[in-house]
Amino acid sequence: MKQPILPGSTIGVLGSGQLGRMFAIAARRMGYHVHTYSPDTDTPTGQVADLEITASYEDLDRVREFARGVSAVTFEFENVPAATASAASEHAEVRPSGNVLHLTQNRLREKTFLANSGFPVTRFSPVNSLDDLEAALLRQKPPGILKTAGFGYDGKGQFRLADASQAAAAWAAIGPEPAVLESFVDYQMELSVVAARTADGDFVHYGVVRNDHKDGLLDFTVAPAILDPRIAREAIGIRRNVLKKLDVVGVLCVEFFLTRADHLYINELAPRPHNSGHFSFDACVTSQFEQQLRAVCGLPLGSTEQMRPAAMANLLGELWEGGEPNWRSACAMPNVKLHLYGKLEPRPGRKMGHLTALGESAESVVRAARAALLRR
Repeated sequence: MKQPILPGSTIGVLGSGQLGRMFAIAARRMGYHVHTYSPDTDTPTGQVADLEITASYEDLDRVREFARGVSAVTFEFENVPAATASAASEHAEVRPSGNVLHLTQNRLREKTFLANSGFPVTRFSPVNSLDDLEAALLRQKPPGILKTAGFGYDGKGQFRLADASQAAAAWAAIGPEPAVLESFVDYQMELSVVAARTADGDFVHYGVVRNDHKDGLLDFTVAPAILDPRIAREAIGIRRNVLKKLDVVGVLCVEFFLTRADHLYINELAPRPHNSGHFSFDACVTSQFEQQLRAVCGLPLGSTEQMRPAAMANLLGELWEGGEPNWRSACAMPNVKLHLYGKLEPRPGRKMGHLTALGESAESVVRAARAALLRR
């Protein structure tokens, strides 16, 4: 076992969005310094980090310089180029590894790995041309979803095909570029499990949560999900085996579809803290962000005990269209917590913050709190 990286050390974060911001808050609370690296300036992470480096991910000399100044490197989104992670690893421990990053930032690589490893995934076909798509639609009867193979997130780079006549439109809409055709799943709900794993194989999880999406974006998370305990155990077991198979050191989220016949299929992997785990910041003994820090630094993992039921609602840029949201009304609800990410410009579909409500009726309370923001 390697010596742990102790408080007082500096941790580097590749990426500078809200996930890095909440990671930096957790790290600084435990006495660590945080440096962040991304092409942007005055970022959500940079606003709370000790040092913000603004440079291209392709500038590998700057990446190496950044890595020389920290004890370990992690990332807050998976679309950091694999070459960037590799350059950083020349001078610092990168966790999760660049191999995990490389696999999960491409849907075809990810789904092929999952299928070859025996994990439950929806039927899929690689698509590199319109001819490929038309042939795949003969094998996989519509409906289906055509997704870009690389660098897609939050519903971007996707086209739903109701029938084969839409093939040309779908191929044109996504690029055209290498893609994956997935058979549509008639699901009753979307679930996810966020978990952490250390280099020694220790494993903790945050239970199974229910996710509601709107226009491809996560809208709501309810924790814990109300479902058959057998299904919850199965989801957690799959989650543990995925982390072990990938040899993940850090935090990883597995998103699932639960079909109407109560079968689980893996939708996607996210090798970092996840939007559906934000509730842990307020509701659990140890948040997913602190857990990421502990795993990266070789410290024992913390308790994931959830102290109260919770619900999380995203706050998107649309809330600002009529002016500043009514923060006073939302904050007047004593069991609601407000998190804003410090983003300078609200835009439709942009995640500007979130609300978390705690208590037995958390879902109804957080819906009411979000509605209160619109009362100008």
